[in-house]
Amino acid sequence: MTRSHLAATLALLAVSLVLLTGFNKEQAFWSQWGRNAQHTGMVDVPAQPLDTKLADIVYDDFVNQEKAENKLLFGEAVLSAHYQATLVDGDSFYMVKKDGKYISCKPLGYWIYGDHCGPNAWNKIQWNVVRYDWKDGKPVPAWTFWTDWKPEPNATDLRFGFVGLIGWEPVFHPALANGYLYVPGAAGTVWKVDKTTGKSVAHIQPFTKSENATNTFVSGPLTADNQGRLYYNAIKLNTFDGNPWNENDVANAWLVKVTPDDKPASVTFKTLVPDAPPPNSTNCPGTFFLLGDNGASLPWPPTPTSVPPTELCGAQRPPMNVAPAVAPDGTIYTISVAHFDLMVSYLIAVNPDLTLKWDSSMQNRLTDGCGTLLPIAAQGVDNEPNSCRFGTTPGVDPTTNANGSADLEDESSATPTVLPDGSVLYGVTDNYDFGRGHLLHFDSSGNYVNAYTFGWDSTAGVYTHDGTFSVVIKDNHYPAAAYCSFSNPVCTPVPEGPYYVSQLDSNLNIEWSFKSTTINKNHPNGYEWCVNAPVIDSKALVYVTSEDGHVYSLPQGHKGVFTKPHQKIFLLEALGAAYTPLSIGEDGKVYSQNDGHLFVIGQ
Repeated sequence: MTRSHLAATLALLAVSLVLLTGFNKEQAFWSQWGRNAQHTGMVDVPAQPLDTKLADIVYDDFVNQEKAENKLLFGEAVLSAHYQATLVDGDSFYMVKKDGKYISCKPLGYWIYGDHCGPNAWNKIQWNVVRYDWKDGKPVPAWTFWTDWKPEPNATDLRFGFVGLIGWEPVFHPALANGYLYVPGAAGTVWKVDKTTGKSVAHIQPFTKSENATNTFVSGPLTADNQGRLYYNAIKLNTFDGNPWNENDVANAWLVKVTPDDKPASVTFKTLVPDAPPPNSTNCPGTFFLLGDNGASLPWPPTPTSVPPTELCGAQRPPMNVAPAVAPDGTIYTISVAHFDLMVSYLIAVNPDLTLKWDSSMQNRLTDGCGTLLPIAAQGVDNEPNSCRFGTTPGVDPTTNANGSADLEDESSATPTVLPDGSVLYGVTDNYDFGRGHLLHFDSSGNYVNAYTFGWDSTAGVYTHDGTFSVVIKDNHYPAAAYCSFSNPVCTPVPEGPYYVSQLDSNLNIEWSFKSTTINKNHPNGYEWCVNAPVIDSKALVYVTSEDGHVYSLPQGHKGVFTKPHQKIFLLEALGAAYTPLSIGEDGKVYSQNDGHLFVIGQ
């Protein structure tokens, strides 16, 4: 081993130790999304065996109503919500509790036509945080903290083409730091809560009165670094005289920092993405959907040299559910996207003083479209399923005839993960990959490295081992067409499944894949993995959840595809399940979720 190789290995091991421990004495064991500020999801303790359901706590009283409202749109009872990871601190844990009022539509599902009910009225719901203490083997509620936080408005009205958030409820997510619980509040604020009493000791308000209005929102989870500093994204929507998603541009957006002594600072996304197109520019890249020919020109691109129409850009702002990530060197990573064009997106690196370090476009990074993931049709063939037109340039996205771009849907809860070598992963959707998306990989200087062909609604977990690391991600194959949904043979959906959880090496090559083998007549190729942030324990076991109702622990040591888990336990089947994270406590208890229930598992 050369001296430089030894130094690099020692540096990697040192950073890995920070990623595993990652906390000062004031921080809790599982303090936030992905456990630590790098969102790696790995713990330095062994999880307890998946032997017994120690607790079953209902935290969302409205699941049946929420699912019923989605049948008209999705054709099935889908739970379109994102929930927080359970925070664990010694013998206590903290979880959201939804109550208040849920307004069901009459008829059910008519929120999609603009009725003020269902998701269009989710501001009538009340969000709370409950602290539970373990006593005599049972979780006992200690207190409930009421918060005035509300999610961004759904604002769906298909009568006018207003898609809004399509009923996907944004993430409400507190964090533990400095011996306190920090809870998102209304108008972009944060409540600082005494963990013992459950009472607020400070209300942190970063914005001026003109900004601090009902149309300013804490957008996504709070992140706490190992110095106790908080970071989060905030957005100010234009909710007056028009739809805030389809008609009106965002009024402003910020990355917010709060010091341990409650002093806030912020920087606008306009400042953080200085090279983004102007908000009023109409030259942002569009797709061939803008042709309005209802797929008559399929397969795409319409000709090998076609260029799609352009569209209005809109101002830069964060996607709805992104938790900023913080590297051990203090660099803050967050995501930005144009309000009207979700392909114009950036990974942003910010210095601890909130000055820009760099921004890196996520546009035109992918080269695995036509000819790789999708066939290029033979000359004269215009009905091959999921094909590109004869003569198309290999590698392009058929909907743009250019290299593929990230397409940052607000319905995702993906969040950046900082890897032990300082590089960054972020899961995105795109326009052509059967709904699977891509996991994009950038180095610590903002250079694009490579991608894996799954990224939808996923925060990658990191298994640090043997002087290197591996990446864990769900790897679902959805029953979808590649890039269109018109009544045309080109838009033929592929069969459902198979469904995998995959572990990748540091270069994003597959090390192993665990295949869902729960089979029945409705799921002949297995069940979807509904985990959006997996967990790895100190024994290198990977923990994930499935729509089949089980929590699985998956062993190392395999190559290729395997089907036998280390262990599994049935909790509750929930088809159309919400994408949910897991947590592990310092004592090894496993905290999992399904259908609005929090399950605690152990021995």
